[in-house]
Amino acid sequence: MSPAVTGAGIGLVGGLGLCLVLWRLGARRVTLLDRVAPYLRERPRTSRLLADRPTSTPFPTLERLLAPGLRDAERFLERLGSTSTSIRRRLQLAGGAMTLDQFRMEQLLWAAIGLAGGLFLAVTLGMVRGAPLAPLLLGVALCAVGGAAARDQALTRAVRRRQERMRAELPDVAELLALAVGAGEGPVGALERVAGTTRGALAEEVRRTLAEARSGVPLAVALERMASRSDAPAVGRFAEGVAVALERGTPLGDVLRAQAQDARESARRELMETGGKKELAMMVPVVFLVLPVTVLFAIFPGLAVLQVGL
Repeated sequence: MSPAVTGAGIGLVGGLGLCLVLWRLGARRVTLLDRVAPYLRERPRTSRLLADRPTSTPFPTLERLLAPGLRDAERFLERLGSTSTSIRRRLQLAGGAMTLDQFRMEQLLWAAIGLAGGLFLAVTLGMVRGAPLAPLLLGVALCAVGGAAARDQALTRAVRRRQERMRAELPDVAELLALAVGAGEGPVGALERVAGTTRGALAEEVRRTLAEARSGVPLAVALERMASRSDAPAVGRFAEGVAVALERGTPLGDVLRAQAQDARESARRELMETGGKKELAMMVPVVFLVLPVTVLFAIFPGLAVLQVGL
């Protein structure tokens, strides 16, 4: 191994160690509140070592050992722009049972995978091409940050796909509810029938709403919560319209049919808008690829004849 490669490797390891030391010195600053809180908090009657602590990974002992460092990493991710409020909202819109701590653990795992990939590429480039140390360290850091950002973007894409599925399923669900109510079913019975015979993201929200209604929450309040758990305006209007109809005694069948018609009109408008955007996008290859080739084929025979004549 050449001295340059050996020096690059030693410099890489030393730089990473220095970065870790500086990061550790600037992290976990003890505030006055942290110092006073143990004396103001009520002491438990039993040892805290015997208390059950919630875990978000299959390795609870390792998670407790790494808990201080994980909290520092979570605060670092918070500074990058992925706020806890935004993540909680997107997790709610995604419809999964994942908590904020579990998502942060997955985000740290993706960042670790990106860091490992960046280190592998940096060592490979340093040994093969003798690249400078500073760009390699910058690339490693960008790979780690990119892994965390990729997990955040994956959550955003999952939320977008789920909201699109809910918008697509809304007209059919509203029609089925209108048919069930028109056949003599009550609001709860109609929701149970639709939830039992349909599958999809909106059916899952209906089943969750029914579970809240069975637990003692008024059906109108459960429907309002369903509207808050959706980012699609059509689904929100549907749930709020049914809740208002239940509170005011409006005929539910007419409301559901109007909601279904409104959802279909909204889907048709969105389809027309998407078609218009795709039509404009299709003009790009036509103008910049097909049209020049057509003009070239039309002009080339005339140019060839003129050259022969000359």
